[in-house]
Amino acid sequence: MKTKMKTRKRTKTSAFGSPGRTGHDSRPFYNSKLYENLPNEKTIKYVENPIPSGCLDKIFLKSSETMDELPDNSVHLMVTSPPYNVGKEYDRDFTLEEYLQFLKRVWKEVYRVLVPGGRACINIANLGRKPYIPLHAYIIRDMLDLKFLMRGEVIWNKASSAGTSTAWGSWLSASNPTLRDVHEYILIFSKDTFSRKNISKRENTIVKDEFLEYTKSVWSFPSESARKVGHPAPFPVELPYRLIQFYTYKGEVILDPFMGSGQTAIAAVKTCRRYVGYDVDEEYTKLAERRIEGFFIKHNSPGLFDYKK
Repeated sequence: MKTKMKTRKRTKTSAFGSPGRTGHDSRPFYNSKLYENLPNEKTIKYVENPIPSGCLDKIFLKSSETMDELPDNSVHLMVTSPPYNVGKEYDRDFTLEEYLQFLKRVWKEVYRVLVPGGRACINIANLGRKPYIPLHAYIIRDMLDLKFLMRGEVIWNKASSAGTSTAWGSWLSASNPTLRDVHEYILIFSKDTFSRKNISKRENTIVKDEFLEYTKSVWSFPSESARKVGHPAPFPVELPYRLIQFYTYKGEVILDPFMGSGQTAIAAVKTCRRYVGYDVDEEYTKLAERRIEGFFIKHNSPGLFDYKK
């Protein structure tokens, strides 16, 4: 006697959400008016143009507002932390609107050079208290205006290395207490589609424990010492390392339009990816190049990018 196999019932998004995810039909939610005027995925042919070999694994001493060394649809992931325009020696004294327009010119170039489905990850901290400037909100607005698709945001919890800041405003008083930031944002976007083609059958290098950790929306790891690195605002190698492992395949190209001390390049080398960087400060470009070379020496690398592409 034959026994009937039970078929799993598809769940639908209810008015109060639904815990069921297997076979979940979310179309009613995404077809609602809530999503009417947001950028939508495109049905687009995948294109991946090669970057000239002389432009790979190189930091260009110029503004990333024009990245004419890079063809359209040639980069797989952009990871960066832009300068904050707060008076550090490499900052320009822009108004807020000038600053955002400057960044938007860079984001527009990033959109051009990313492959369809390529990801853009921006590490940003908000500024000030009187009033508070929510830079992450302004950047999200501009990225959506450029038709990037937002994938989500990670809260980088730096509490373990936040130090002993006493900038709490009025002590034990409701007069004017202020929050002490122990977090930054990592804003994550895609170009045109959420999925990435793997036309060359490239290798994933992420392992199970990393994947389980990196899919969380809160990441906890310490910040980097500016004095140790020799740059006033470095992010730790751990930050681009996670994003590279999570969003790219072995041998792909990582772009940092504000390369600074070279942390993104070091993470790219560490994960067997190629890199391209831009920076307008010659001193920091040389610092980044020395640090990348030092990474190879420290790890006894047999040669630059000695792996199958």
